[in-house]
Amino acid sequence: SPPPSSSSSPLWALPEELLLLICSYLDAQALGRLGQVCRRLRSFTGRDVLWRRIARGCLNSGFTQLGTDLAVGIPVKERVKVSRNWRQGRCRREILLKWKHKQVAPFFSTFLMPWMELDGEYLYLSQAENIEAYRLCSGTVGSQRHPQAIFSGHQEDVCRFVLVNSHVVSGGGDGNIVLHKIHGSYSVKFSAHEQEVNCVDFQGGLIVSGSRDRTAKVWSLSTGRVGQCLHTVQTEDRVWSIAISPLLSSFVTGTACCGHTSPLRIWDLESGQLLTCLGTDFHRGAGVLDVFYETPSLLLSCGYDTYIRYWDIRTSTRKCVQEWEEPHDSALYCLRSDGNHMIASGSSYYGVVRLWDKRQTRCLQSFHLSSPTSSPVYCLRFSTTHLYAALASALHVLDFTTP
Repeated sequence: SPPPSSSSSPLWALPEELLLLICSYLDAQALGRLGQVCRRLRSFTGRDVLWRRIARGCLNSGFTQLGTDLAVGIPVKERVKVSRNWRQGRCRREILLKWKHKQVAPFFSTFLMPWMELDGEYLYLSQAENIEAYRLCSGTVGSQRHPQAIFSGHQEDVCRFVLVNSHVVSGGGDGNIVLHKIHGSYSVKFSAHEQEVNCVDFQGGLIVSGSRDRTAKVWSLSTGRVGQCLHTVQTEDRVWSIAISPLLSSFVTGTACCGHTSPLRIWDLESGQLLTCLGTDFHRGAGVLDVFYETPSLLLSCGYDTYIRYWDIRTSTRKCVQEWEEPHDSALYCLRSDGNHMIASGSSYYGVVRLWDKRQTRCLQSFHLSSPTSSPVYCLRFSTTHLYAALASALHVLDFTTP
């Protein structure tokens, strides 16, 4: 016999509050089947409020550990569907952009080391001395082949840059820091370090920078004090990575670990004084190449010793709370987190991108983007649907919306 209509369905006759309570006990499969009963139930079971609990347990569904929604505007049910593709490694791969080797002398060329940031429908990519903004094509995997904007100011390659509050702040091989306002002609450039600026971060009107010259510095951007150095921290080691805490009270440096001190140290942002060192068992040369704050107390790090480490400074500064080892013994150049269960990392050989589930010890999925030739993954970023990886000569994209 045909299924009952929505008007005669005893289930639909229940008060909405009770129906929501019943549906809150269903998993994704059961919710989907219930939505096939009739049009009204299909509409009802598609509500974000019913899928939110399920989405928080999924990979890269746009929700942080605290429940903050980072992908407002995208139906939660659709994000849960795409999350299955992330977990199972189902995606379409393409090369968005290619670039030539940089000629530095006759018969000698070198690879660029690109860095990038995502901002909604725009991707920002460093290309030698410039930073270029590309508009991502809506509904497709691609981007425009020509940049919509170019930000310049360095005499040598851009090492790293950040995109915060409509500003681009970059550090370059010329030792300078350059700040651009994205929508406007305003820009500031100042000499920052004696050697290349390997890393920068920008929050709350302050810039922190780290350099090969074995110092980290704090810079003011307040009116009348733009480009004024507030503190110089002697790290006694080359600084490869840096990040400001979300509370704007401290910052962390990742160094080359060529001395006897920990490569991970946290410094007071106001005074420049050392607050604490993270870890005690780093081997010489185990430099930290990338750091990422999930919350003010949760921090991820990776580097030359092939480990991803997860630190909770509320519980211990001597040992990390979790760690994952790169299975092919490769250095890890970069990492990113969805703020919840998923980590993505980029390896130093064959352009390997790995996806990790914090609830598991082994790698969840891996993608070789530079085989048979070998290239590090210098930087990666992802949204709820796409992952972008910058290698030595090309920008790759993985599209997880493909069923």
